[in-house]
Amino acid sequence: MTSKHRGERIVLASSNAGKVREINQLLLLQKIEVIPQNQFDIPDVDETGLTFVENAILKARNAAHYSGLPAIADDSGIEVDYLNGAPGIRSARFAGAGCDDAANNRKLLAALEGVPDQQRTARFQCLMVYLRHAEDPTPIICQGTWEGSILTSPQGENGFGYDPLFWVDGAGCSSAQLEPAQKNRLSHRGKALRRLLAALST
Repeated sequence: MTSKHRGERIVLASSNAGKVREINQLLLLQKIEVIPQNQFDIPDVDETGLTFVENAILKARNAAHYSGLPAIADDSGIEVDYLNGAPGIRSARFAGAGCDDAANNRKLLAALEGVPDQQRTARFQCLMVYLRHAEDPTPIICQGTWEGSILTSPQGENGFGYDPLFWVDGAGCSSAQLEPAQKNRLSHRGKALRRLLAALST
């Protein structure tokens, strides 16, 4: 991170408390003030893209437009191989509009009922973008991927979303059983944000 970005105020195009918390933890040492978009009363934009990157750009442009600040946005979700990549970009609304994490997890478990362990491979994907302003024609785009598999029942109390069902290869536990600092080192979002910070430092 170069001096041109230290002390910068950036709007985070998310009102998801879990995402806001994770991204602020990752940026704590960068001297960047990340302000969630709900502090500006920014309305959510319809996520009409067909890919994670399209949705991330839509969210970042919306936040930059309303705030007048540079914007960071991510679009992320879980891809299950047995389900041909679903829930994918519909991860947050897998069980329907307005449903909570528990409902999404129940639907995923139901969809995988009886599927053997070796066929439950999955990964979290995160596409993160940075826009200098709302009309920025060349957003910085970074991707992070986290490989694992889907458990048959929830484990752990930390994290959010599908974390209780996501078995972390090599860690011997679910994502929701990791300490926050360990999760940030391993996660798709942590990888994407570190790549974004590296791109901003060049």
